[in-house]
Amino acid sequence: MMSNNKSNSKKLSEIPVSVLDLATILAGKTAADTYKNSIDLAQHAERWGFNRYWLAEHHSMESIASSATSILIGHIAGHTSTIRVGAGGIMLPNHAPLVIAEQFGTLESMYPGRIDLGLGRAPGSDQVTMRALRRNAVEGPNDFPESVMELKRYFSPANSSAKVRAIPGEGLDIPIWLLGSSTYSAQLAAVLGMPFAFASHFAPTYLYAALQLYRENFRPSASLNEPYALACINVVAADSDKDANYIATSFFQLAMGIIHGSTKPLQPPVENMDVIWSEPEKAAILQMMKYTFIGGPDTVKQKLEEFLNETEVNEIMVTSHIYDHAARIRSYEIVSEIFSNK
Repeated sequence: MMSNNKSNSKKLSEIPVSVLDLATILAGKTAADTYKNSIDLAQHAERWGFNRYWLAEHHSMESIASSATSILIGHIAGHTSTIRVGAGGIMLPNHAPLVIAEQFGTLESMYPGRIDLGLGRAPGSDQVTMRALRRNAVEGPNDFPESVMELKRYFSPANSSAKVRAIPGEGLDIPIWLLGSSTYSAQLAAVLGMPFAFASHFAPTYLYAALQLYRENFRPSASLNEPYALACINVVAADSDKDANYIATSFFQLAMGIIHGSTKPLQPPVENMDVIWSEPEKAAILQMMKYTFIGGPDTVKQKLEEFLNETEVNEIMVTSHIYDHAARIRSYEIVSEIFSNK
């Protein structure tokens, strides 16, 4: 259960902070430019002490360049040396579990002790793209628990006598997370004794219900003795509230695209969003982006402290849609300073 007992609450400096890079394509730029920026951000994140650097599987979107997620994870891991790199997540219904076991077994063999595998049950795309991706038209999200167990089996040393084996992969200790934006994966993660990550950066509605279900129903497993919950949020930090609110308009424009079914690349910031969005659009976006913390260092720190106190999560993951790469780097630097209590 969450509590408001501040005397018992953790400080930001006592929990890990991580990065979710949605590999955003900028207006006027290419996917190749995105990858260069991701390498630079990952190297800065490693230097500043961030715990993980995750990438997410999306398809058929003009604004996101992480469709070949496993390849991009290897690219980031190959240009860093200590930070954990992983998937937040792989949309398992799009893939044969054996293929994912082999891919992540390969990554773990190349970068031992640094690879995370987060699993989602959504398609990461629209229905038409989903049908183009699926190897089996019948199988879908409802088969998720069985697919998770099949994947875990391929990593198990006990699978060495099976006819179908993941090599590399078999016997490797790769942390597997369940990701969710509702209560479904929270319950499954609890039953299976797995770490759980909630996508509060775009789906805030069920955050508290999911965390409560996960904690109350958690069953210890061979890989995890007690519940471990991560929540992802949006942060746009700058040296002043004014600067942060200006650069955040790129994110608001992206959010407008989401509610209208558009996936165009991230646009430059604008001086006034009120000439772009209507009041109903603004209300819908602000509700969807409830856990979006925008401002200078003091403002963002206060909001992060309130979020941690209210949720009591074990780890916070930050994603930042900022058009100017230098401003994006600065935003993460401010976040790192807040968590290191500088």
